[in-house]
Amino acid sequence: MSFADRLDAAVEASGSLLCVGLDPDGFDNPAEAEQFCVRVLDATLQHVCAVKANLAFFEQFGSAGYAILERLRARVPAVRILILDGKRGDIGNTAEAYARALFDVLGADAVTVNPLMGHDAVAPFLARPERGAFLVTRSSNPGAADLFDTTIAEHATVYSRIVELGLEWDPGGAAGFVVGTTEPSVVAWVRRTAPEAPLLLPGVGAQGGALEEAVRAALNSRGGRILVAISRAIADAPEGPDVAAAAFRDRIAAVREVAASA
Repeated sequence: MSFADRLDAAVEASGSLLCVGLDPDGFDNPAEAEQFCVRVLDATLQHVCAVKANLAFFEQFGSAGYAILERLRARVPAVRILILDGKRGDIGNTAEAYARALFDVLGADAVTVNPLMGHDAVAPFLARPERGAFLVTRSSNPGAADLFDTTIAEHATVYSRIVELGLEWDPGGAAGFVVGTTEPSVVAWVRRTAPEAPLLLPGVGAQGGALEEAVRAALNSRGGRILVAISRAIADAPEGPDVAAAAFRDRIAAVREVAASA
């Protein structure tokens, strides 16, 4: 089973296209960070199809942070997708070592990868059956346009070239693309160009991404193959992570329902 097929199965099992982010920022010690993650995870698992852990906020605690990741892996059931978000990107045996660490040691179902060093930097992350790699294509941060929107050939940009190459490199259902909800027109272009690729959509909430517009643009012909990643707007919601996650899930489902009836 390919990663794309596993994603479809997780969406079917959960009835959701929502991915909750675990970003334990601002904590002085690993115990507090872990308590935060467990609270958010336990409150939201019933509403999501995937969980995305931002590696930087765990790695800052050294070995204790890696131990937290291992324990969190055990709390995420097999019917959900665990994404480790580290945007790794290097070549040769370094890339191989990153892939072993994230997939074989920490147990990720998918990872985020920086593709700017080319095929040999990405290939190790695409080589494991049933595992996936989301290539950073057009991120949601304010500075994304500095590079990703740069024109490199007639009618071509850096982000369009990443999609083109990612489709060439994909051994079959392993490669996906990270596209920020802050630019729905880019989301729509990526979906037209890669009609069956999994898309990871960050940027909703604190970064001001347009949820409904981006979801409409990202859905494939069967109303899936997307993960809407939301972190702070769920974890820090005044009504609580449970209620916030359920509300985002329902907003996404409403767009999906309208698209299916169109």
